[in-house]
Amino acid sequence: MEKIAGKIVTHEKEFEGTIEFDSNTGLITDVKDGIDPDARQFSDGSVIFPGFGDIHIHAREDVSGKHTYKEDFISAGNAAINGGVIHVADMPNNPVPPIDDESYAAKQALTKKAPIHITLYAGIGPHTKPLTKKVPYKVFMGPSIGELFFHDNASLEEVIKHYVGQDISFHCEDPEILIANQTQPTHESRRPKEAETVATDFALYLIEKYNLKGKLCHYSTKDGLSKIIAAKKRGVNVTCEVTPTHLMFDTDMLTETNHKWFQMNPPLRGKEDREAMVRGILDGHIDYLATDHAPHSIEEKQKGTSGISQLDTYGLFVTYMILKLNIPMKTIAKICSKNPGEFVAPYLPNQFGKGVGVINQGYAANFSVLNLKKPVEFKKSMVKSKSGWSPFEGFSFPGSIEAVYFLGKEIHAK
Repeated sequence: MEKIAGKIVTHEKEFEGTIEFDSNTGLITDVKDGIDPDARQFSDGSVIFPGFGDIHIHAREDVSGKHTYKEDFISAGNAAINGGVIHVADMPNNPVPPIDDESYAAKQALTKKAPIHITLYAGIGPHTKPLTKKVPYKVFMGPSIGELFFHDNASLEEVIKHYVGQDISFHCEDPEILIANQTQPTHESRRPKEAETVATDFALYLIEKYNLKGKLCHYSTKDGLSKIIAAKKRGVNVTCEVTPTHLMFDTDMLTETNHKWFQMNPPLRGKEDREAMVRGILDGHIDYLATDHAPHSIEEKQKGTSGISQLDTYGLFVTYMILKLNIPMKTIAKICSKNPGEFVAPYLPNQFGKGVGVINQGYAANFSVLNLKKPVEFKKSMVKSKSGWSPFEGFSFPGSIEAVYFLGKEIHAK
């Protein structure tokens, strides 16, 4: 048996304690109050969280191999470990998208080489049908990166009718509004706030009508968030994510120099929207911190490709949330550990015991240990993603990553 001890934070409590776990089974065997002197203790300022999960990334690998120059399951896994993350969920907008049993199984076989666990979304597109086994699904309501999207709401609903009761995540941008604004001068004006808020109305309608377990991805608008809050209050089964970039940056910060690096879908919004996302976390309305890690090459970004590489900095950004945005650590444990763990729970293999994202007996011994007293400047040389760049290059984070444990073993990014 192995033991680690120190300040432990879960979604329920903060306490000084000791965790005992079996590195052979990878499961927690006991959790006790108080510091066992025989346990491994971390440096001053360290906090032990249940292992973080990022349930929205684009690892780029599929059976075609066409996009593995951007990322693959090994490099995405190492970028995740670098960011203090022990499980991720990968999106389906690949050259060969996982949209049926056969294509899903073929892509899933590729994930086995990753150094952490990868859950796969199946894609929903024109004419798709649900898989025979239980999986999470992703739908792009309008054009984004890839070919798996809808041109109008009527054709989307025709397909969603077949997915009653399923777990579906929505990229909320209304296709007709995107088409109407495609000649606007900037990326932000080509994908205006109204595209998200109008699509949110339709997504909530579909979730309610077809009894879906709905999740709205990378949320970014104040007005749309108020619609989600109202829907939750009336019992709609919906959750939502926010990205680090929509919590830290807004359009006031865009310059000619950094504009291309911060191009993503949905784009950066105004200051009031950014502040509303932070408030949404504090008030308990936002359920997940998820990066939407979208690795493109430096050359592609310079040409204007949408998507931001930010899996490497997940845990560092969490230290910013705690120390600069004053987000309580129990809230961090909820949106970075417990909720992502609950999201993937139906799809986890047996080796994870009772599940992930919780520090209790029988759960996976997965831990993300942050040091809140050791600042770090993030440098380009620290990027493990194949993309080779980060929007946070040169940024000084107020804390750092002390250790990462996956199934009872300390792991390091390669």
